[in-house]
Amino acid sequence: MNNSAPPQDSSQAVASTATPSGESGARLPSVTLKTHGSKRLRRGHPWVYSNEVEMNAAAKAVPPGGLVALRDADGSYQGTAFFNRHPLIAARLLTQKRGETIDRDFIAARLTRALAIRERLIGKPYYRLVHAEADGLPGLIIDRFGDALAIQVNTAGIDRLTDVLIDALEQVVAPATIVLRNDGAVRALEQLPESVQVVKGKIDGPLELEENGARFFADLQGGQKTGWFYDQRDNRRWAASLAKDARVLDCYSFAGGFAVTCALAGAKSVTAVDRSQAALDLGAMAAQANGVNDRCRFVKAEIFQDLQRRAAGGERYELVIVDPPAFVKSKKDLAQGLKGYRKMTRLAATLVAKGGYLVAASCSHHADVDSFAGQVRRGLQDAGRSGRILRTAGAAADHPVHPALPESAYLKAQFLALD
Repeated sequence: MNNSAPPQDSSQAVASTATPSGESGARLPSVTLKTHGSKRLRRGHPWVYSNEVEMNAAAKAVPPGGLVALRDADGSYQGTAFFNRHPLIAARLLTQKRGETIDRDFIAARLTRALAIRERLIGKPYYRLVHAEADGLPGLIIDRFGDALAIQVNTAGIDRLTDVLIDALEQVVAPATIVLRNDGAVRALEQLPESVQVVKGKIDGPLELEENGARFFADLQGGQKTGWFYDQRDNRRWAASLAKDARVLDCYSFAGGFAVTCALAGAKSVTAVDRSQAALDLGAMAAQANGVNDRCRFVKAEIFQDLQRRAAGGERYELVIVDPPAFVKSKKDLAQGLKGYRKMTRLAATLVAKGGYLVAASCSHHADVDSFAGQVRRGLQDAGRSGRILRTAGAAADHPVHPALPESAYLKAQFLALD
């Protein structure tokens, strides 16, 4: 674990937010938008880009992540936002309500609403509790594992309010354990250091979670992201509906979410492949805990090489699942990443038995639904396969989409029946 100093004290930042709109009392610094800079804000978009801001002395004086009042050139108030002049996304909207205070009560209210939605949708405390802008807390991800929380703070604004956030979580959720997974590469865009900290309780090893009635294990300190991908919950259940009596190949299997769910649904055999031995070990633990270890095999390999080897050996499966990490991490990677999805589909489709099924997914928000679907289609053509799309889906409902922010609809999954 990479330890660092405790989260910075944010009391000073909060004290300055008594009246975010600047109508009375302590005033927030104002950031002036260029002509038409507030056009998208008025349409509900929560971001302001750096080229839409007058980067004058006042804007440059705001510390990264500081709270500001966004104003048009005529001085009219457009909203209160986190501001950081360094990244492309310079301002992230918090509220357009005049006089609303950004403090523990504000954050607690957003958390309370997010919690109520998840409790209604899922019930058991294993879900994404906060999904950034879609839950009104830009740059914040919180995944819940029973009485433990794994938190990703991805923006300087939330980073400055970490202590206030933890106080609000104590009020709303009262978790026994809190892990700050502030080790994502996206933090570099906000000029934030990376670290992993257990700020409450302790972690003695992988934590158990429940999904679709099955038991799994997550490494909150060392696993990818927060340790588990709740976004595929519904897609795992749907894939499992295709798995009865099937030979299943699960590529990029991570900690066994698709593999074990398919085994529990009656798959004849499941081969799970991933490059991470630590993830495969968690998958094996889940298979053992659910009593399906006799039908599950976990293999460490590079996926493209493994797919090519299996095809050369004439292997065939009634269900093949390919759920890779993001191939398109930035816009400059789009063309190359799309080629990767095409190649992935070609290799995977080659291994699908006649009359079998293919599940292909992408978590790259830069690759939209149509672009991804186009590469899947071309990959099928390259493999000489035909079929039909049974379902196109996104993330589970605990990963809501901001109505004006298509980037928050990042996950795509296609379910295909191949002839």
